[in-house]
Amino acid sequence: MIDTDVLRGLFLFERLDEDKLRWLAEHGTEEEYGAGEPIVRQGDPADCFAVLIDGEVMMVTETPAGPVTMTPTSQPGVYAGAVLAYLGDRAPATYAHSLRATKPTRMFMLPARKYGMIMAEWFPMAVHLLDGARLGGLAQRELIDRRQRLTALGTITAGLTHELNNPAAAAVRAVDDLRVKVRSSRRRLAALAEEGIEPERLRELVDLQEACADSTSKAPPRSPLETSDAEDELSEALEEAGVSDAWEIAPALVAAGFEVGRLDAVREAIGDRHLDAAMHWLSEATEISQMLNEVTDATERISSLIASAKQYSQMDRAPYQTVDVRELLDSTLTMFRGKIPPGITIATDYDPGLPPIPAYAGELNQVWTNLIHNALDAMTGSGVLTVRTRLEHDTIALIEICDTGPGVPEALRERIFEPFFTTKSVGEGTGLGLDISFRIVAGRHGGDLRVESKPGDTRFQVRLPVTETSVPA
Repeated sequence: MIDTDVLRGLFLFERLDEDKLRWLAEHGTEEEYGAGEPIVRQGDPADCFAVLIDGEVMMVTETPAGPVTMTPTSQPGVYAGAVLAYLGDRAPATYAHSLRATKPTRMFMLPARKYGMIMAEWFPMAVHLLDGARLGGLAQRELIDRRQRLTALGTITAGLTHELNNPAAAAVRAVDDLRVKVRSSRRRLAALAEEGIEPERLRELVDLQEACADSTSKAPPRSPLETSDAEDELSEALEEAGVSDAWEIAPALVAAGFEVGRLDAVREAIGDRHLDAAMHWLSEATEISQMLNEVTDATERISSLIASAKQYSQMDRAPYQTVDVRELLDSTLTMFRGKIPPGITIATDYDPGLPPIPAYAGELNQVWTNLIHNALDAMTGSGVLTVRTRLEHDTIALIEICDTGPGVPEALRERIFEPFFTTKSVGEGTGLGLDISFRIVAGRHGGDLRVESKPGDTRFQVRLPVTETSVPA
């Protein structure tokens, strides 16, 4: 039987009276472990409450992305194992972690059932307070998580609104101009009819306009100087042919790939009598085609943004599904477009061999949002944001969010995942983004979130299993 003086020397039991210490000594045992020997194993039935007497122990949590280890401790009285056994039937049935001796170690081991019983009998008020604090903490954490998600949503909504506004405004401008051009085009066609243009020649003119419209997208890009020279050359040719206001209609025709050589084809098809009206109608019809292309581009851009927002929010999908990580990352980056300063460059480096993975897609998007937001803040307006994916050991998906900011000081790296810890000024950060991200990655997906940092190269690394695994709900 363990000596009661040994128990009294542990801070956990130092205020218990002699009767209670004697009871513990009678119902618990002293166990010795060699270096490297397991004390409790993750997943085994949670049947013991373990207290360190002397030596050194280390807590390890196994995840599909590899073991997550805590710093070894030699503090007598630290405890592990069935810590929540006082909850009775609501206590976890298995150990949530492993405990391993790193040096020759002595432990006081108390059966979980006995530990739960004495907690309820010796400290009933404390048990109620602990349970209340635990439930209150869970409720508060859920509320904070929800608020953090809303904060992240507000951040990306501002960017999405900006991105949607640009193509929408372009479409509105193009439609306004189209009204004017279509009205004028109809009148020019009526004028050609009044001039008595033959139907065959009108048909050839329409065919020429359609050819110009088709060539608009195929026209090779020109430098500003080349464009200016082409407009001057076409203007002179139109003036020589007797076309009025040649300098006004030349730019639209040049933009459609219309060259001086085509002017002879129009003259031959239409005749000099109708050439002036025909060239003005041809210029306006070409502009109408270009404006329609602008409206198409703008609406396609809007559709693409809405699709990205839908992908980001996962509003039409089941919460747990097989997803393409690249699609999630791209949709998150799209949400940020309007919030990325012009001095920051975005680079993506995706591994084509990375397979789809099982995940809570909406929650992973919250992780990407938090990490990208922090990276942008760290670079203060200039630098390179790199998003990279890799397949590790054929079983792990590695996602890196990298920035070229000043880096995370070594003294702070162990604290950045703590709740409410932040290096930002008051009002600029809650200190919850990385804590929530870690719990989503590790708790919800059985993965791991780490940071590697030096000045000019900070990498937040998310590791996720590529096959479905049993993780906490």
